Amino acid sequence: MSAYPNHTMQQLASGKIAIGMGLRLSRTVDIATISKTCGYDWLFIDMEHNSMDVDTAAQIAMAALPLGITPIVRVPGKEHYHASRLLDAGAQGIVVPHVDSVEEAERAVAACKYPPVGHRSVMGVLPQFGYRGMPVAESTPIANAQTMVVIMLETPAAIAQADEIAAVPGVDSILIGTNDLCAEMGIPGQFTDVRVDNAYRKVIAACKKNNIHPGMGGVYDPKLMEKFISMGMRFILSGGDLGFLMAAASERAKFLHGLKI
Repeated sequence: MSAYPNHTMQQLASGKIAIGMGLRLSRTVDIATISKTCGYDWLFIDMEHNSMDVDTAAQIAMAALPLGITPIVRVPGKEHYHASRLLDAGAQGIVVPHVDSVEEAERAVAACKYPPVGHRSVMGVLPQFGYRGMPVAESTPIANAQTMVVIMLETPAAIAQADEIAAVPGVDSILIGTNDLCAEMGIPGQFTDVRVDNAYRKVIAACKKNNIHPGMGGVYDPKLMEKFISMGMRFILSGGDLGFLMAAASERAKFLHGLKI
């Protein structure tokens, strides 16, 4: 068994929501402990909209493992090495952005899962196993079961294929990139538009049919989050370090400047 089971997969398998914190500013490993203490289930280590390098992302992932907060990396592209380098360094999940077809979803699985599910290259000992030596015949199926492959759908064309993409063997979750989806639909920022509701319902139904987990990103208004979770969203990107810092800092500054002196 893995030395560090995938906490987020356990949460989702038990029917609970799993909430993640996006990392845009953080560059030190203490963010893993901070996020765990704050009650988060997973880290969204964002290498797409971020200048973070592979080494920094790998160190944060390694620090997260023994804490039981799942390190999940959004890779910057679709090349196999974007995923495999981070998985070999300790990530327990990969988010692949801008997937628009079944073929792209299949490529994502191929990069993240070992044969016979995919074509990930086999290396020696893995941090997910505490660097314990294990026979490959034992370690690879466990690693496959413990590695989340998260497919981001961010265009109307991708949403239209949600049923087929959700059925791709090895996909564990579909995550709607709501900001990009709205932009592509010509309604930037209009998360209350009926077309957003329809996209969410389609993805939730596709995931339920295929026994995988529907996820949402980009929606941070509490009432909308509650609405979409009540509809069936379970894998939740709940906000990021930049937004959290600015909200708390702004509130403190407002308080202090409002004091009568």
